[in-house]
Amino acid sequence: MPELPEVETVKRGLNKLIIGRKIMAVNSDNSKSFPNALSDVKQFLIGSKITDVRRRAKVLMIDLSTKYTLVIHLKMTGQLVFVKLLPTIYNLPPTASETRYGGGHPTDSLIGVLPDKSTRVMFDFDDGSHLYFNDQRKFGWVRLMPTVEVPNIDFMKRVGPEPLESDFTPKQFAQRFKRRARTTIKAALLDQSVIAGVGNIYADESLWGAKIHPATKVADLPNSKFHLLYSELRSVMNLSIEKGGSTNRNYVNAEGKKGSYMEFARVFRREGLACPRCGTEIIKIRVAGRGTHICPKEQKI
Repeated sequence: MPELPEVETVKRGLNKLIIGRKIMAVNSDNSKSFPNALSDVKQFLIGSKITDVRRRAKVLMIDLSTKYTLVIHLKMTGQLVFVKLLPTIYNLPPTASETRYGGGHPTDSLIGVLPDKSTRVMFDFDDGSHLYFNDQRKFGWVRLMPTVEVPNIDFMKRVGPEPLESDFTPKQFAQRFKRRARTTIKAALLDQSVIAGVGNIYADESLWGAKIHPATKVADLPNSKFHLLYSELRSVMNLSIEKGGSTNRNYVNAEGKKGSYMEFARVFRREGLACPRCGTEIIKIRVAGRGTHICPKEQKI
C-alpha cells in the first residue's frame, strides 16, 4: 500500500492535469471498484467539472462542481493514468503522439494501450482525454458521494492529523502518542489513528534518524525524543515527496517515473550494509509484525 509521500506525488501531478476538465462519460467493469448508483452517476458525475484534487492520509479525493467528490483508494495494485492523444503530425514518432501521466503500481498498464484487462473505471473528458483507474487485484475503489459527507466516512473520522501540516506542532505530535503508552513506538507510528499516512519505510527511516529503537515503549520516551522524531519524520517525508516517492517496487510518481527516495534511504532495506552514521552493520528484525531495519549500535532500547 502506498504511503503518504507516494499518494501526495500523485495528487500534485493530477492537480496539474485534470482541474477544469468536464466529465462526459464514465465506464466501469466492476461494481466493487465503482460501487455507485447509476442515478447518482448520471446526476452528479456526468457533466460535472473537476474543481480540485485533494489527499487525506493515503486517500485521494477529486472534487466536482456538483458538490460531489470521487473518493479513491488505490490499495495494493491501483493506478490512475491520464492519457491525452495529441493531434496527428506527420513523421511524429508513436511515443510522442500522446501525453500520458500515471501514478500507482508499475505494471505495463502505465505505458500500454488503455483500456486494458486491468482497467476498472474509465473517465472520458470533454477534450477527448481520459483518466483510467486500473487495478489488477480489484481491492481499490472509486466512490462518489456528497463532498460534505466525506469527513463522515469512518476512516476519515478515525484517522489522525497530517504530519506535514504547518500548524501541527511537536507538542501536539507527542500528545498523540499518549493513548498508545503501552505499545512500541513503531506500532504507534503505523497506527493511522495516531498519525496519518506513515508506513513501514518512513517509520524505519525516522526512528533511525532519531536514534530510537522501534521496540521502545511509548511511555519510556521523553518529550525530547518525540520532538526529534517529529523533525525526522517530517524531513524524510518531505525529501521523499521532493524525489517523487519511494521505489518500493509498487509505486511511481504522477509522471509515470519511479520515485528516487530509496536511493537516499539510510536504513530501510539496507540490512548487511554499513550504517551511514557509525559504520555498524544494519540488521533486520521484526517489530509490530513488520520487517524492521535498525542500527544495533545507535538504536538501543
